[in-house]
Amino acid sequence: MDGTGADGERMSPQQQLTVDYMQMAGHRSNVHGLVEVDVTDARERIRTIEAETGTKLSFTAFVVACLATTVAERPHVHRYRDWRGRIHEFEDVDVNVLVEREVDGERVGVPHVIRRANRRTVRSIHDEIRRVEADTTDRPEPGLAGLARRLPGVLRRQIWRLPQWFPTRWKRLAGSVAVTSVGMFGTGNGWAISPTNYTLQLTVGGIGTKPRLVDGELRSREFLSLTVTFDHDVVDGAPAARFVQRLGERLEAGHGLDTAGAE
Repeated sequence: MDGTGADGERMSPQQQLTVDYMQMAGHRSNVHGLVEVDVTDARERIRTIEAETGTKLSFTAFVVACLATTVAERPHVHRYRDWRGRIHEFEDVDVNVLVEREVDGERVGVPHVIRRANRRTVRSIHDEIRRVEADTTDRPEPGLAGLARRLPGVLRRQIWRLPQWFPTRWKRLAGSVAVTSVGMFGTGNGWAISPTNYTLQLTVGGIGTKPRLVDGELRSREFLSLTVTFDHDVVDGAPAARFVQRLGERLEAGHGLDTAGAE
């Protein structure tokens, strides 16, 4: 049955979309890398910005900015291969993020595409995320989610084949890379592994503390758990590893935060 749970209760539209997505995304050649990144300095800078401006800067916005800048620098991780074997590469990085907002009386993560994120500042991305979070108007959903809800199951599930059929249309509707932040719903460190329809997806886990040698001294540091998922049919192992290293460097350095407090 389409959309009915084991006890006979119907799934919510959001749950049904998630089930459809997982079923179709599981057919890709996904490779997952589990990494830890020292974000102590970046988190301290974010806390300083909050103290100076009164604004709690979105950590997700910071991650999105670092990801988009790194993808633009290494665009081979941004490619898609269509069903004919043709490679599609994009200039701008559109990042699909989960934004927590109220839907049908519940706080859930809903997808939202940050357009041209590689050309945006952390503050600009932050402002957009906060606008979406605060939007309580009852309006038709944009993009794939709104379209999928109006279709029967057999057609709805075929939407998730768009990356293989029409990569450019997929980018226009759902973005070209994804950030899903399971850490927004809990505390503590830990990774999550999920199938994806994107060539590149970043799953942001929790943040935990552990000791690390810094300038010859053992100090307590904050480490972010990240799962970086690639489509191995498009991205080879060595370029993927170099991308992850560069992304980690940007996150550790607090890329983009130096000017975020002044905007």
